Amino acid sequence: SVKIDADPDEYCNAIITVKGLGGEIPNAGTKEKPLELFVGNAGTAARFLSAFVCLGKGVYRLHGIPRMHERPQAALFQALRELGYRIDSENDKLPALIHGVGPLPGKCKVSIEESSQFASALLLCARAGKWQVKVVGENAEESPYVVLTSKLIETFQKMGRHFQIEPDASSGSYFYAISQFTFYRNPEKPGFGYDRPNVIVSNWPINSLQIDANCVVYFNELSSNPTSISRMTDLGDSIMTAIVIAPFTLDSHKFTNLGRLRHQESERVEALRTELTKCGAKVIETGDSLEVLPSELHGAEIETYNDHRMAMCFAILGLKVPGIKIKNPACVKKTFPNFFQKLAAAPPAGLGATILDARTGLPLAGEQLFAD
Repeated sequence: SVKIDADPDEYCNAIITVKGLGGEIPNAGTKEKPLELFVGNAGTAARFLSAFVCLGKGVYRLHGIPRMHERPQAALFQALRELGYRIDSENDKLPALIHGVGPLPGKCKVSIEESSQFASALLLCARAGKWQVKVVGENAEESPYVVLTSKLIETFQKMGRHFQIEPDASSGSYFYAISQFTFYRNPEKPGFGYDRPNVIVSNWPINSLQIDANCVVYFNELSSNPTSISRMTDLGDSIMTAIVIAPFTLDSHKFTNLGRLRHQESERVEALRTELTKCGAKVIETGDSLEVLPSELHGAEIETYNDHRMAMCFAILGLKVPGIKIKNPACVKKTFPNFFQKLAAAPPAGLGATILDARTGLPLAGEQLFAD
């Protein structure tokens, strides 16, 4: 059973009490009537549930929105089959029928070339399933999210009854980016001469296992010299934030190893290049790299592609560039439903930004800004 109580300090957070069942997964379906599990566009849920329901006893049908049916699952499905589980899928993507039969002791190998979530899904269930998991592929020994999963499993087992979850560095990166809008002083270029805003991100995770906690370092580096930042070794999702603020610097910057961004909630490499170019940015796409040059930006209507991170990145841009209009802003509900409320709330709880309805031009406030 799961009990959810409100967090007295932040109403969008929760205190979750879980009463375990000793590894039992009570609900399942049959081949004729599988238990339907709709994951929307949540890759994490799709991958973690794929491994988890193998430990149940019955048939589950995992499916999502059309974009989720395009996203990779093959390496995970192949590893689960190697362990002895039956996965029915026409193209090794969702929708898929997963036949759970409980623990099956065995060994498997999983590639994380397309997503580290494949390894995390298996590792989280490995102890209960009696699986031995070998991780191969891109940066297999040091993949930040695989290391994060392993460390959390180890820590969780030691912590016993209470477990404190780290603040989400990926979501915090948007606000840290605001504090790093150094607004470089260059009187010859309009828009580069503003004062640096005084934004403090409290409770930033120190000695964090999250790769995006490194944004503190890499956002600073953008202000000094031409920089190369890798999606593989330097930043995770927050590399999108770095790309969006890069036009305000005085040097060109290269963002590399972006291949995984092509297979996420949207084709993020193309989406970033397209939407930044709309705003007047000079962006060069070469293979799985983007080079962003110093640019004078202007307002534009931003397509979010139903991608929460596209919406949040360009909302941050809108704090600097007048006339940024965000289409489908409610897509932030996937990870940060009160994101726009945070932008609009009076300091110190928020930034005090004025957010307008693009259709009416009238200010939005309070519950109007909550994405539900």
